[in-house]
Amino acid sequence: MSDQVLHRVIIERSRCCGYGLCAAICPEIYKLDSGGIAYVDSDVVPDELLESAREGAAACPAEAIVIQAPA
Repeated sequence: MSDQVLHRVIIERSRCCGYGLCAAICPEIYKLDSGGIAYVDSDVVPDELLESAREGAAACPAEAIVIQAPA
C-alpha cells in the first residue's frame, strides 16, 4: 500500500464549451466525448502528469477544470 496521495481533477461538464485545449495539451488525462465535451477516465492525476494536467486546466477558456490538491 502506498502513502502517496494524489491530486484529483474535477471537470464541471456543464461549463465545458468543447474547445478541446485540455485534451490537446494533456490527452493522457483529458478526453473528449462525441459532442466534444471534456471528461476523464479517472479523476486521479499521477504525479508525472500533474504539470501537464495543470496546463490543460489553465488553458480552459470556460474555467471548467480544477485540479484539487490532496487534503
